Amino acid sequence: MAKGWISRWASCNGDSDVSSIAEMWLGQSGWASPEAIATNVNSSRTLLVIDEIQELNKRHFTNVENLLSEISSIKSSVLIMVRAPSPFKELPNYENIRLDGLSYNDAREILPSDLDEDSALNIAQSLGGHPLALHLWSPKEKIPEKVEAVQEYVRSTVIKRLSGEGLETLDELCLSPIPLSFDELFYPSGANELDNSAILRWKSKDIETHHLIRNVRRNDISLENSHKLNSQMAKKWSTRQGHRAKRMEAHFHLNSGKDIDSEWLISNLSDIINQDSAAAAIIAEQAVEISDDTVLRETASDIALERGETDVAKSHIKLLPDGPRKKLRQARLARIKGDSRLAEKLDLEAMRELDNVEGIKYEISTLVRLYDDRLPGPIDPTLAAKINKRINSLEFSNLPSEQKNSAILSLHLLKFSIASELQNLSVAASSRSLLESQLGHNHPRLRILDLRSRLFARENNAASPESIEAARNEIEKCDNLLDKISLIHATLEASGTNYPQWLIDKHSKISEKFLREDIAAYRRISAQKWFWRGLLEPERKLSHWRESLDRFRKAECSNAANELLKRISKII
Repeated sequence: MAKGWISRWASCNGDSDVSSIAEMWLGQSGWASPEAIATNVNSSRTLLVIDEIQELNKRHFTNVENLLSEISSIKSSVLIMVRAPSPFKELPNYENIRLDGLSYNDAREILPSDLDEDSALNIAQSLGGHPLALHLWSPKEKIPEKVEAVQEYVRSTVIKRLSGEGLETLDELCLSPIPLSFDELFYPSGANELDNSAILRWKSKDIETHHLIRNVRRNDISLENSHKLNSQMAKKWSTRQGHRAKRMEAHFHLNSGKDIDSEWLISNLSDIINQDSAAAAIIAEQAVEISDDTVLRETASDIALERGETDVAKSHIKLLPDGPRKKLRQARLARIKGDSRLAEKLDLEAMRELDNVEGIKYEISTLVRLYDDRLPGPIDPTLAAKINKRINSLEFSNLPSEQKNSAILSLHLLKFSIASELQNLSVAASSRSLLESQLGHNHPRLRILDLRSRLFARENNAASPESIEAARNEIEKCDNLLDKISLIHATLEASGTNYPQWLIDKHSKISEKFLREDIAAYRRISAQKWFWRGLLEPERKLSHWRESLDRFRKAECSNAANELLKRISKII
């Protein structure tokens, strides 16, 4: 760094995945595509560091391995630090450098300065030059025997000298799947003792034990005692709120040896995935390994599909029982892979087997996805006609009243959007009237729909200044994140190529907001967000559009993905 290099550092823990590594490197959340990440960090005199890579959960090995492959050939230098044995069988294009124990001269610097040379030499040799073991040695202790392994030294000396409170805190930290903040500890009273004994390591504001000590301690806990401790920690974490608490509770429950309550776990997973899909994926995978429950396996496959992890999704889907639910997931998998023809075939087969309620619900979600499956620009009249034809063919007479009203509302919203884009004023007015009768005269949704309709009325490919200003006012007071981003995108499109600076600033600011991955509409709006970032930040267009491409595929928008791929190819 003193020579002008840029250092980008990522340190892994049990929940790390490609996105979290990219966030640590770039200081921005939301990255998921290895290709986009590699493009964005590709520069000379830049060092990319990934530390503690052995801490990765096996659920995320393959994706991180893909990232390592992508960055192996860019201009940046890459340093991967891993404790032996490496979890990766082979890393092409990387040089393997093994660090052995310290030489005596370096080891001597760690030991107390008033220690005589003979004793220092014996200790350094006995502990094999292991830096942590040398730090942990105390002059109050005897010199370890040469035959005594470092692990045995940690067990018989370092851990043995801890008080009861110190052991309680040690066990809590050793059982945790991820580092914890001091405030999260249920047994904090031994933390100072562990810190003074050089057992703790700090990761920003979080703490954990050194991995050598953690691994020794974990191995010494019997299975029966491990189940007991995990059960106790599950109960303690159940008293706390938030997705992180749910993640910890689920982890401890799965390791408690008790039967899995599928309904409870899936409910927990829905809370976890809202904020941390990487952790949710790990929990789902652990649950399936313990209990081959069909509903849990469906959930694991859905999480994989939402993250675009096709190999993982495929491995789960093939083990599901035959039926429409399996075919719908196979169709999703085919769309993500870009095989629209197979996806459509599987969809039709599944629709014939679904009951009326589920069939209509799925058809509506399909029509909304078809409408969204395109890059910004005017809707193709052929696509609009296809969607309207399928809307008119739906039969609601057998639906319960509540579900019938919800279905009709969704379809009128879709018909209004299409009619507004095509400037078919009579159809738009009719749909709006029906929406008003369902929503109520003063519903805020109607105000946004009217504004979007105004933005579609353009001269010379741009909406009127009055419409743009009205959009600015609505964006300022809009609280719903999805509506706000959609309105910003609609206003950008309505501005022609002369984007107002205030609008660019709004998009930049809202791009930092977290968008959940478990809802299709959010996945699609995320893809659109990265597309617009590519237009508004032309110097980073390639990396942003590669991220957008990855997001469109995950959102099952193969038409948009194919069109964007053509544009990326032209840039390259």
